[in-house]
Amino acid sequence: MENGSARWGFRGNEELNLASGTTIRGTLTKLMENLDKDDPRPTVPLGHGDPSAFPSFRAATAAEDAIVDAVRSAKYNGYAPTVGILPARRAIADYLSRDLPYALSPDDVYLTTGCKQAIEIVLTVLDRPGANILFPRPYYPFYEAFAASKRLEVRHFDLNPEKGWEVDLQSVEALADENTVAIVILNPGNPCGSVYTHQHLKKIAETARKLRILVVADEVYHHLTFGSKPFVPMGVFGSIVPVITLGSISKRYILPGWRLGWLVTTDPNGILRKLGVVECITGCLNMASDPPTFIQGAVPHILEKTGEDFFSKVIDILREAAGICYDRIEEIPCITCPNKPEGSMFVMAKLNLSLLEDINDDMEFCLKLAKEESVIVLPGLAVGMKNWLRITFAIDPSDLEDGLGRIKAFCERHAKKQ
Repeated sequence: MENGSARWGFRGNEELNLASGTTIRGTLTKLMENLDKDDPRPTVPLGHGDPSAFPSFRAATAAEDAIVDAVRSAKYNGYAPTVGILPARRAIADYLSRDLPYALSPDDVYLTTGCKQAIEIVLTVLDRPGANILFPRPYYPFYEAFAASKRLEVRHFDLNPEKGWEVDLQSVEALADENTVAIVILNPGNPCGSVYTHQHLKKIAETARKLRILVVADEVYHHLTFGSKPFVPMGVFGSIVPVITLGSISKRYILPGWRLGWLVTTDPNGILRKLGVVECITGCLNMASDPPTFIQGAVPHILEKTGEDFFSKVIDILREAAGICYDRIEEIPCITCPNKPEGSMFVMAKLNLSLLEDINDDMEFCLKLAKEESVIVLPGLAVGMKNWLRITFAIDPSDLEDGLGRIKAFCERHAKKQ
């Protein structure tokens, strides 16, 4: 019997492999494989935004109690409706409406398996032959990877590090044409740690209206702000331009493993319904997996009972950690940070390779750092910014100090001799 691969009618999808290699998980896997197994020190994970493993970021007791109550009630052992159970959708609509000038309805809310599935749904709904979509640079790479598996052409507009990573609206207008369907805005920003003002978000909405395109507002880091600017949801401007808001309980509630997200049509003028987008969202969800029903059942309790003391504690830790991160980076000559982070869990820092010996780019920097210091940092190439670094500060402050100290020692060891 012939076992050679050439005679079989199937093989792996090479394009899918290429797309998955550009994701954060794909990049982090390469770095983890380069760790020195003989290094007795613990690995310091500064490459991804999951603080749930650290004692400082323990989930709220109210969330744990909500899950226990939902499971023991025996009400949530069956399949959920396509769009999610009504009590959860009503609770999310009420929760998000607190920050809006109008009230959302449960019919505006669609539950998803984390925010990633919400991204998949919205990009699938917008996908059509010849369509293009505007993504920021730097970006969250899952958007890129998923768009690559569709027919959507991706066009990048720049974020300006000298202006707090604001959107370059002139480049947006220059990129858009009659086939542009949407612009994606991440606020608070991943990977930049930026927070946009009310004024800037309104300009984005007005620009999108002028271009007759949808705004996809990724607000998975909603309310995780600790600088001078408060969080303003893009849905505030839903009467100017239709907005689809994406979010989850993963970040603010420190529950990334529970995989409960949402897609919300913040569109008081009903344009998305008139143009068939709402119908497409439901159709897409009919072919998708649901978040676990008992997690949905716990949502009202989680949103209503989690106290302000929990949120304040998280914000205080992130504020302290962001300060540590910024200050320690300032002490490293070959790394510069254009802005102190004001939101989310990340900061972008620029490498000056001219000050380093035997390191040619950001990927090599991160591979050698993993090998020599057991510190994982995401190369900027993974988020569209070659020779930059994305550093996560959402870990226990003592571990953060340790990790940044190792980065400093690494840079000193690789510094060009004067």
